[in-house]
Parts: sequence; C-alpha cells; structure tokens
Amino acid sequence: MEHPPSPFAPARFPALPPVRGVRLSSCEAGVRYAGRLDLMLTEFTPGTVVGGVMTKSVTAGAPVEWNRAAISNGKARALVVNAGNANVFTGKRGRDAVEKTAHTVAEALCCDKNDVFVCSTGTIGEYLQEGRITDRIEGLTSKLSGSAWEEAAKAIMTTDTYPKGAVRTAEIDGVTVTLVGIAKGSGMIAPDMATMLAYVMTDAVLSVEVTQSLIASGADKSFNAITVDGDTSTSDTLLMFATGKAGHSRANSIGEERIEGFRRALDGLLIDLAHQVVKDGEGAQKFIEIQVLGAESDDAARCIGLSVGNSPLVKTAIAGEDANWGRIVMAVGKAGEKADRDKLAIAIGGTQITENGEPIPGYDEGPVTAHMRGRDITMTVDVGIGTGQATIWTCDLTHGYIDINADYRT
Repeated sequence: MEHPPSPFAPARFPALPPVRGVRLSSCEAGVRYAGRLDLMLTEFTPGTVVGGVMTKSVTAGAPVEWNRAAISNGKARALVVNAGNANVFTGKRGRDAVEKTAHTVAEALCCDKNDVFVCSTGTIGEYLQEGRITDRIEGLTSKLSGSAWEEAAKAIMTTDTYPKGAVRTAEIDGVTVTLVGIAKGSGMIAPDMATMLAYVMTDAVLSVEVTQSLIASGADKSFNAITVDGDTSTSDTLLMFATGKAGHSRANSIGEERIEGFRRALDGLLIDLAHQVVKDGEGAQKFIEIQVLGAESDDAARCIGLSVGNSPLVKTAIAGEDANWGRIVMAVGKAGEKADRDKLAIAIGGTQITENGEPIPGYDEGPVTAHMRGRDITMTVDVGIGTGQATIWTCDLTHGYIDINADYRT
C-alpha cells in the first residue's frame, strides 16, 4: 500500500557524480514488490578495500553473517542488494540463498565469491526465492553505469517514501577525492546500527585498517545517534568501499593529518544520510534534535538522549504539539545514568523552561508552544553532573507509524 511521502522529502534526488572504480545497475526482480525496482548490483574495480559495521542483533540474517565473514578479508569486488525480503530466520535455506547469489555474481564478474557482499531488507521469516535474483545478474552486469545512483537508491527501499543520497568531496595530498553515499531506512531504526542499509563509495586510496577505522568512527556520530522507534533491525549494515582510483599516496594510518579533511567529509556525509533516515521515519511529521549536556560521560549523555528520544510519551507529545516538558524529566530519570534532579535544566526551541530542578520564575509556555508547531524541534537537557555531552536525532510518533506497520505484510 502506498503511503503519503514524508513532509521532509526533497524536491529531487541529489546530483551524485560518478566515483572512479564504481559502476551500478538496478532492475525489477519481483522479489516482493510488483512494478518497482527492487534489486541493485554494484561492481568495484580490482583492488577496492572495504570496511563496515553491522547489526549486533543476535537474530541477524544470513546476509549479515556472510558479510561479517567477507569483511575480514578487507577486499570487495561487488555488492548486491534486494528489497522486499530480509532473508532472516530462514535457516540453512537462507544461508544457501546468499551463497548462490554471491557465486552467481562472482561468475559474472570473474571474481572470488568471498569478495561479493550481499544484503537483503524486508520481511522477516519468509524464504527468499534467490532465483529471482540470480536470473537477473547477467542482465544487470550488461548495463552497469557510473551514474545510476538514483535507481540504486530506489531499488533498496522498503517503507521509505523517498530515495536517499548524499555527496561530499575532500582533498588528500592536493588531489580531489569524491565520496557518494546512498541509504535506506524508515522504521526499525535504533542504534547498534540504526531496517537500515547504507553504502559509501569513494575513490580515495586507503588501507583496509584506515577504511575500517573511519567508517566505525563515523557510524558512532551518525547512524548510532539516531532512533525512530527504538527497535534494532536484524539486517542493519553500513559499508564503505574505497576504490583507490584517486591516485594519491595511500593513507596507512588513521592519525595522518592529511586525511583529516576526508574524515570530516565522511562524517558529514554519514550525518546527512542518517538525518534523511530519521526524516523519513514511518509516519514522521517532525524532526527532533536532542542535545544532552552535563552528563558523567559522553556515553552517559548518549544513553540519556536515547531515553528521551525513544520515549513514546515524549514523541507523541511532540506529535500533538503539546509543550509537556514533564515527560522529558521522566525520560531523563528512567535512563539509568547519573543526573542531578536539583540541577536539571531543560530548554525547548531555545526557550529555557527549567533550571536548578524547577520551572524558571515567570515561565511563559507561549514561545515553546509556537516552536512545537514547526517541523524542526530542538531541545537541550543539562543533567548537572559532569562534562559529558551527546546529540541524538529522532522523530515524532504519529498514527501513521501504526498505519504503515499494520499494512506492511498485507
């Protein structure tokens, strides 16, 4: 069933340039959906290295298990992704489907099957008819292109209402390098990875160790700082592929100053994609930024921020444009981290509401109520303990979330 597009949906997909050493193609495979793209293939030039992070769920799907093993080699020649069926909780049959897919792609591209990454997203507990994928690999390889980003982003969508892409550039040794990313995600979004798939392709020349370190660090600042519904997917995967075609000397150490610009560009791209996922949260009408200050540590601040961001009471109050800041007090208190009740300070939309553990004298709710009527909601919470801080991004909780999830399988 079609659902209304997110109010945050961009007017058009961003113009994403080719990345040297990367070619993509997509098609309609009928894995679950009729009349829409649902399968994409990406080919990487020989010598491409890969790093990534995946869900920590103990019920992870067969594709995640395959990719965990494949990433240990640090090499990549291909990525194949299907939407509509997650291939999760499907036993040996699911594992065989992944291996058959990887083998078919490897034969088509004349590479090792262990250098093929396989991802699936969609319904859990239904067997994947891998023939619908493998039968189309030859056709996909025949139309590989360096510019087919929008089609690829659409092919990996499930309940998303718009395709998600972003681009950044940076300089290493005076050489311009390009970073392009695509992502999908709308529901079942929570840290440890936040159903979410994201892929970054760059022509930078990086060692395996640097690639892994950069993407893991970037994930903590982006995809591990967002939540839509507090549910961690069985399929979450974030991968970065570095083709090495930019031509500068290879970065072998994460501490090299010459890659600081690249690090900033990567972090910015990942945050951009993560924000797009939250803004397309199932039924979301508001984008919420929660800044936590004064915590015992940065990790404690993150925990407090997620307690606020995952609270159904906070999220529904924001959906109803109700300036009920008492729910924030509640969410801070249940987080399980140190907080000084008598120093707790809360602001919404830049308006200070509480300080020293009580409402400020003469508090006027009017400006806060006006802020709550907007699309972008900001709040700051100082828990009065230490110097730890974190920023969390989430969305409101509307009846649209129920509608989408009630219709998802039917």
